[in-house]
Amino acid sequence: MAPPLIQLKDIRLTFGGTPLLSGVELNVAPGERVCLIGRNGSGKSTLLRIAAGLVEPDGGTRFVQPGATVRYLPQEPDFGEHKTTLAYVEAGLAPGDDHHQARYLLEQLGLTGDESPHNLSGGEARRAALACVLAPSPDILLLDEPTNHLDLSTIEWLEQELDSRRSALVIISHARRFLTNLSRSTAWLDRGRIKQIDRGFASFETWRDEVLAEEERDQHKLDRKIVDEEHWLRHGVSGRRKRNVKRLANLHALRDQRRNYRGTAGSANLAASEAEQSGKLVIEAKGITKAYGERKIVENFSTRIQRGDRLGIIGPNGAGKTTLVNLLTGGMPPDSGTIRLGANLEMATLDQHRESLDPKSTLAEALTGGRGDHVMVGGKPKHVVGYMKDFLFAQAQRGTPLEVLSGGERGRLMLARALAKPSNLLVLDEPTNDLDLETLDVLEEMLGDYDGTVILISHDRDFLDRVVTSVIAPEGNGKWIEYAGGYSDMLSQRGADLKRETAKAQAPAEKKEERSAAPASAPKRKLSFNEKHALETLPKKMETLHADIAKLQRVLDDPNLYAKDRKKFDDTSAAIAKAHDELSAAEERWLELEMLREEIEQA
Repeated sequence: MAPPLIQLKDIRLTFGGTPLLSGVELNVAPGERVCLIGRNGSGKSTLLRIAAGLVEPDGGTRFVQPGATVRYLPQEPDFGEHKTTLAYVEAGLAPGDDHHQARYLLEQLGLTGDESPHNLSGGEARRAALACVLAPSPDILLLDEPTNHLDLSTIEWLEQELDSRRSALVIISHARRFLTNLSRSTAWLDRGRIKQIDRGFASFETWRDEVLAEEERDQHKLDRKIVDEEHWLRHGVSGRRKRNVKRLANLHALRDQRRNYRGTAGSANLAASEAEQSGKLVIEAKGITKAYGERKIVENFSTRIQRGDRLGIIGPNGAGKTTLVNLLTGGMPPDSGTIRLGANLEMATLDQHRESLDPKSTLAEALTGGRGDHVMVGGKPKHVVGYMKDFLFAQAQRGTPLEVLSGGERGRLMLARALAKPSNLLVLDEPTNDLDLETLDVLEEMLGDYDGTVILISHDRDFLDRVVTSVIAPEGNGKWIEYAGGYSDMLSQRGADLKRETAKAQAPAEKKEERSAAPASAPKRKLSFNEKHALETLPKKMETLHADIAKLQRVLDDPNLYAKDRKKFDDTSAAIAKAHDELSAAEERWLELEMLREEIEQA
C-alpha cells in the first residue's frame, strides 16, 4: 500500500465542555477519494481545516508527505485585496504551474476573469474559489461543500472534472448523488471519532444503520449487566471480601462507562404549520411571458398546479427560476398571459438569501422577532427553547449571535422561521443548502406528509427525485417545459443526459483520429456482407425507432399520467430511454459504415 499523502493521528480539540474531536485518525493515500460525513456541528469543517494546516488542534499530529501540494476550498472564500477573479486564481498558483489553467478554468466555470471578487453572487464566488483550488492540479483537494450555490450543469461539470483528475479528494457535501458518483471510501465523523470503510457513499447509510443498531444492542447488554451487578451488590455481598471488592470496582467501572456514553444526536422535528385546505386548483398560468429589455425570461408558458402537487424548478443560475416562481405565485405581473390563483391560499416562503438575517441578533431574537420568549407556530405560542430543540438547537444557543452559526445551523434557522407560519403552499428556494443528511431525510419526510402544495427550486438531483412529482426545466430563450416525475424521469423523457451526449460528440472525432493514424500502406478492403446488409437496413430501423419514440412521447405528454398510472409512466419512461439508446447506437453504426464506404470508394 502506498504511504499516505496526509495523515491525522489522535487529533483532539475541545470547544467549551464537550470534546469536538477526541482521538480522530484519518489517512488519505494518493488518488484516494474520501467523503467525510457527519451531522451539522460534528466538526467536519474544523477537521478539514486541521488537515489543511489552518487550525491547530489541542493534541495529536498532522503529517503531509514532503513535496505534496494541498489545496483547501472553504465554504466562504476570502478574496483578500485581489482586484479581479483572474488575479485571485493566479495568486493560488505556485512557481512552475501553468498560468493558462487559471483563465481556462474560469471560462469553463462561466467567468471572464475580469469580475471584481467583492461584487460576486454566491454562485459566482463559489466558481471562482473552485478555479483557484483546481488550477494548480494539487496532490490533495480538501473540498468543503463544493456544490453549494452551483447550478445543475456546473455540478455535473465539476463532477466530471474531479473524476478525471488524479488528485486525492476529501469531500464534505450534502449532495448524495455527487458523493455517490465520486467517493470510493467513507469517513464518518460521529461523536468526536472517525469510523471509516473502504466503500463509497452509496454504502454509507446501510452501514451506518448497522453500526448504530449494534451499538444499541451493546448498550442494552451493558444496562442488563449493570442491573445484575446491582442486584448482587444488594443481595450477594456476603461472600469473600477480596472478590467482592474487585467486583464492586467493576460495577463502578460499568456505571462510569454508561455515564460517559454519548448517544447519537436526535433528529430534527420538522413539521410545517398547516393552514386550512386550499381549493383544488392552486395556480393556473396561461401563456405567460416576461422579459427584461431584449432578454426573454419566460416565453408563452402555461401550467396548472393542483392541491398536493410537488413542483420542482431547475436550471442554471440566472435562467430565471426565481422570476418564474414570482410570476406563478403572484409576486410580479407577467408582461402578457394570465395567472389565476386558487381559493384560500396561505403561502410560506423559504428564501435562499440568508443575508436578510441580522448577524448581530441572537438565535432567539431571529425566531421570536425580538418579541418575548415565544414563537407563534401555527397561530399558537410555543416557548422559543422548545421550538429551538425541534430544530436541533441546544438551550445554551439561545443567546448565540447569528454570525457565529455554521452554514447548516443557519439553514435550519431559515427552515424554522418558514415552517412556523401557517400555510397550504410552501415555496422553498434551495432548502437543502448546508443541511446534513439526517436533517435532509426528515425534511423529505415532512414534505411527503405535508397536505398542501410545494414549489421547490433546487440543484440537488437526489432530493428532487425523492420529493417532486414534476419538474420544470428551461430550454433556452425563455422557453420552459414541464416534465412528469423527478429529475431522473426528466432526463429519461428528454432522451439523453449530459454525459451520454458528451460521449457521443467525442466518438466521431476519436474514430477519425484512429483512422488517420492507420498506415497509408494498409491493404484496400471491401465491405463484408453483414456490413452491406446493415448499411441498407439501418435507415429503415432508425425511421421505425423515431416513430416509436414519437408514440411513446405522446403517452408521456399526458400531465396526469404519473399521478393516475405510475406503472405505465415508469414502463413508458424505460421504453423511451431504451429506444433512444438503440437509435443512438444505430446512428453511430450507420455513420461509421457510411464513412467506411466512402473511404473504400475514394481509395
